[in-house]
Amino acid sequence: MDTVIETQTERSLAPYAALIGVQIFFGSLPVIGKVVLKVIPAFGLVGFRVAITALAFVTVQAIRGRFWLRYGGDYWRLAVLSLFGVTFNQLLFISGLSLTKASNTSLLAATIPIFTLTVSSAFGFERLRGLKIAGIVIACFGVLILIDPRNASFSSQTTLGDLLIVGNSLCYGIYVATSKTIVTRNGAFRSMMWVFVFAAVICVPVGTYSMSSVDMLAVTPGIWALVVYIAIGATASPYLLNAWALARVNPSTVAVYVYLQPLIGFLLAVIFLGENIDLKFILAASMVFVGVFLVTWRRKMA
Repeated sequence: MDTVIETQTERSLAPYAALIGVQIFFGSLPVIGKVVLKVIPAFGLVGFRVAITALAFVTVQAIRGRFWLRYGGDYWRLAVLSLFGVTFNQLLFISGLSLTKASNTSLLAATIPIFTLTVSSAFGFERLRGLKIAGIVIACFGVLILIDPRNASFSSQTTLGDLLIVGNSLCYGIYVATSKTIVTRNGAFRSMMWVFVFAAVICVPVGTYSMSSVDMLAVTPGIWALVVYIAIGATASPYLLNAWALARVNPSTVAVYVYLQPLIGFLLAVIFLGENIDLKFILAASMVFVGVFLVTWRRKMA
């Protein structure tokens, strides 16, 4: 009996552990990405990310013998999801980041769970419960305390970039909100393989054109190693874990874990850069954890 209870507990906690892993993987991207972007243009990096990730998924699925989808209609559904989850998501983010401030980007990314819950409830994927809304709002305020909106500047010079980041958040929110059924039906690995295969149709040609002005021989092995890590460690792994968790929890639960990213980034700065944890961070972290708990707890009680 104790073994059964322990197994059930492990299974119930596994999706949340996976979502924490997603934020750790995604959280490592900005620092490493800045190093790579000094040598490789933004769209070129997107092309490499998508191409390497797609190739890795195709190789694994070919070995496993689980390549094709069970239902023909799922191909076009995953093609549409790839537009929102990868193609538009990444291209809008990189374009927006180049036209606005980093602080603006962090603040506007807080709209992802709001978009996710709105779309998910509008399409009937989950109920719009008061406690779940409260959890997202509390966690959002925690992020705002940590980032400090006073550092943002929504002036006319950054308006286009800000709108692109909002578009990026909306696309990712739509992707998370609408992908649960098809991912559950086909499995996380197979679904993500086709999402990135379809995304590669657009992102690889765009990336290739962007790289046409780059001297490939001048790119050092160290930079290529970081590109491979970005593709496998900061793209394939979090997307796969995200899809696996999404098949087991509500879209709003997946989305609210986005609020852990600033906290993880700050903790990494404490560990590797010697920064200090202050009262503001403790307050912000507490609000984020309370918000995540409320959204997660409501899901378990449903």
